[in-house]
Amino acid sequence: MELGSITHFLQDKNVLVIGATGFLAKIFVEKVLRVQPNVKKLYLLLRATDAESATRRLHNEIMRKDLFRLLKENLGLKFNNFVSEKVTVVPGDISKEDLNLKDSVLRQEICNQIDVIVNLAATTNFDERYDVALGINTFGAKHILSFAKNCINLKVLVHVSTAYVCGERGGLILEDPCQLGVSLNGVPGLDVDVEKKVVDEKLKMLKEEGASEDEIKMAMKDLGMKRASVYGWPNTYVFTKAMGEMLVGTLKENMPVVILRPTIVTSTYREPFPGWVEGVRTIDSLIVAYGKGKLTCFLADIKAVFDVIPADMVVNAILVAMVGNADQRPCDMIYHVGSSVANPVRYLNLEDYNFRYFSAKPCKDKEGKLVKVSRVTILDNMSSFRRYMFIRYLLPLKGLELVNTAFCQYFQGMYLDIHRKIHIVMRLVDLYKPYLFFNGVFDNMNTEKLQIAAKQGEAEMDVFYFDPKMIDWEDYFMNIHIPGIVKYVVK
Repeated sequence: MELGSITHFLQDKNVLVIGATGFLAKIFVEKVLRVQPNVKKLYLLLRATDAESATRRLHNEIMRKDLFRLLKENLGLKFNNFVSEKVTVVPGDISKEDLNLKDSVLRQEICNQIDVIVNLAATTNFDERYDVALGINTFGAKHILSFAKNCINLKVLVHVSTAYVCGERGGLILEDPCQLGVSLNGVPGLDVDVEKKVVDEKLKMLKEEGASEDEIKMAMKDLGMKRASVYGWPNTYVFTKAMGEMLVGTLKENMPVVILRPTIVTSTYREPFPGWVEGVRTIDSLIVAYGKGKLTCFLADIKAVFDVIPADMVVNAILVAMVGNADQRPCDMIYHVGSSVANPVRYLNLEDYNFRYFSAKPCKDKEGKLVKVSRVTILDNMSSFRRYMFIRYLLPLKGLELVNTAFCQYFQGMYLDIHRKIHIVMRLVDLYKPYLFFNGVFDNMNTEKLQIAAKQGEAEMDVFYFDPKMIDWEDYFMNIHIPGIVKYVVK
């Protein structure tokens, strides 16, 4: 593999970014526009019915974000004109055939001009509706691949997946292209077309029974978690992403395809500035709940490694992998982008960082009072967790409920507050239990080779860094990530 200059590669290139309103996609767009203003065009496919609504989403959900402040400062009054010149919005929907591109002229322009496609589209809710997740995460990958085959100048398609398509397997998890097209966790019998049929039949039955929209939504959520469990995945998100990879592996033929599998993505490490994050992302749920005083006990293997990687490193890896594999035929490279092998961090570290940070810089509650935190009680198995919750919370709550009734709802506020805290803890445990006891580590041999090739070539690795060994985790969590969560997420 020969790797030249990343910025030189991007010059005069046309790039189609799919899922452009997502967390990683925004960082990708900002990075390209900032480091290579001579990129020819970024086509941003946004889920929208027409150009007007797509343009509205571009400005409201992308360009107005604090993420773009450095670019705005650099360009000043030229910013809006620069964006108009370099960015073209593409209204579409990847869950539909041909990406639902209704503008035939724009569609033909893209097919003729595009050099690179980067698929960052996903619904990342663990318990998403099965029909929605299947449409975006699974069949969306198929529709993008089919569209890419019509792009006559395409040099590479980068499909961003997740490291957790492995299911709940432990040990060393390989970057193995031989897995593509088969069940990624080794469980036989999975058929994507059958899953689509299961969804269609369930929706038809619900509508015939006159189910309400809320009832359909809950039924679809339950169906996704049930089908994931049947085939050995912990939730709908990773199950449908795994099936998306299966379709890519089966249908890609001779197309140069790169699959990038990030682990748990966290706030930016360095660029465009440290600590930018958007929304509550996986472990950030624990950080937010703890900082607000709503997490006093939890279930986890405290010595287990949790694999995290800052978002700007993921974007840099996408760009370097894109350049390194352009025009490589056949190409079926898989890259794990994570830290569990190169620079592991453990849950006991996270617990310590949280306690120290929020003890020194407590959050405020709704009344403006400082929230006092204490060490979280960590339980290392489900039976001890249930016993603790029953004795410490559920039994007293039952007593409080009786007293509250006897005193004409006098303790209603206290009762609802405790009930809410219990609900938050139980929901977080249900969603994250598979990862809190996950004992796998992600092989990153291909990613290491990519770094070596980049360093030996002309790639600007001071700009496109993605080596997790450079991270001091204590400094990152205490001075970058948790402050970023407090600034951008905690309300």
